[in-house]
Amino acid sequence: MKSFGIRLRLAACVAIALLAFVVPAGCQPSGASGTTKAQKMDALLEAYSRYHEFNGSVLVAEHGKIILRKGYGMADMEWSIPNSPETKFRLGSVTKQFTATLIVKLVERGKLALDGKLADYLPYYRKDVGARVTIENLLTHTSGLPNYTDRPDYATLDLHPYTPEEFVKQYCSGDLQFEPGSKFQYSNSNYFILGAVIEQLTGKPYKQVLREEILQPLGMNDTGYDEFSVVLPHRAKGYTRFVDKFENAKYFDSSTPYAAGSLYSTVDDLYKWDQALYTDAVLPEKYKAIMFQPHLQNYALGWFVAKVPEGQPGAGNTLISHGGGIDGFMTLIERYVQDRNLVVMLNNTGLFPLKEIQQAIEAILYDKPYSMPKPPIAETLERTIEEKGVSAGVSQFRQLKAASPDDYDFGELQLYSLGQLLVQEKRLPDALAIAQLWVEAYPKSLMAYLGLADAYMSGGQKEQAIATYKKALELDPTNSFVAGKLKQAQQ
Repeated sequence: MKSFGIRLRLAACVAIALLAFVVPAGCQPSGASGTTKAQKMDALLEAYSRYHEFNGSVLVAEHGKIILRKGYGMADMEWSIPNSPETKFRLGSVTKQFTATLIVKLVERGKLALDGKLADYLPYYRKDVGARVTIENLLTHTSGLPNYTDRPDYATLDLHPYTPEEFVKQYCSGDLQFEPGSKFQYSNSNYFILGAVIEQLTGKPYKQVLREEILQPLGMNDTGYDEFSVVLPHRAKGYTRFVDKFENAKYFDSSTPYAAGSLYSTVDDLYKWDQALYTDAVLPEKYKAIMFQPHLQNYALGWFVAKVPEGQPGAGNTLISHGGGIDGFMTLIERYVQDRNLVVMLNNTGLFPLKEIQQAIEAILYDKPYSMPKPPIAETLERTIEEKGVSAGVSQFRQLKAASPDDYDFGELQLYSLGQLLVQEKRLPDALAIAQLWVEAYPKSLMAYLGLADAYMSGGQKEQAIATYKKALELDPTNSFVAGKLKQAQQ
């Protein structure tokens, strides 16, 4: 089945974009003056869960002490097993901070240098590129290497097992897209290669090095390298959400996300990780300073690091954070360093309104105004489309947004989810109409144009698809995924 919009494998990039600082809108809900921060957060998340917009586990710590630790929705919908703090979720790109830490440990021990060339540490890597790319380039996403998850054929290549060497040679050895160090471009290829470097220098599998160097010393017994064949207690199943309906997320082999995205964990273990990072248990202070030093686009080594601006919750804190997304899962860890505050969200229904929930939790944590969730417009539109057709649904969206903009959630993920549902039900003309509405409502959204282009392709309207991919590329001329989709459509 072809995708209406951006597949969930791009959710890692979406999560990264959602980490931008935005002042929460709206007013703080009224309630008893004695309501605690934890109670407010719980009420917020329960509301999102009722609207099918959050399904996972959350942990919030204030000044190092846990104030909220709870699961919402189901870890296994078929057996009605609820999520809990003990539920294990796939982390996606939150994996990268662990890979970066292993690399910095090798630097500490003199096994490699950050300014050392890739070709010096990975003998089988192509020499012309490997002689120009440094380890630091890989860590900071400034290598210029193409992102293998942007490949048009990624939907099929992630079904098969590979050794790290096989995968690096075949999918992470493309021509450079820019001079190393000259710009930031997020690429999973960088961290896949770093995993291969770790194996080359230690003579051990990545997962073993991870376990010996980080997980066992910190007592992170509920974190590890996710392998489909392993019977893993308390493993959350991943789902794809279509408005208020769900289906099992697609299978992928963990050897393809590898050191860029193949770990699982719990909110409890990520709390242990957060607390350990304030000590020398992970790295000496000198090397933590290196790991948390931001480079281009505020990306350090496996983390985004930036000062929270004035006027926003936690202003003045150094915010160290990263999001992750992988089929069926979306995740976030945020560390407010000076206040020792922590927010961890692990979700197992794919894309969800991360930015809105993140903003509200941060606002509550810092006693700022916040907004409770609104009824999702997608559910209302779905009922109308079922009863009266897609034209009536489009008209209803326009009318309600004009007359009652504060009564519903009109966010673009609503139209994305509705369009996905229609594609899943093989109602391609209806999906196309919703994609067109999406672009109309969000004319500057890259996701919207990609969704419309994909809808055109699904309906066999190749010329319209090519023109729409070109418009999407105008919004982000450096986006290699869009460029790949355009090239594929033109063939």
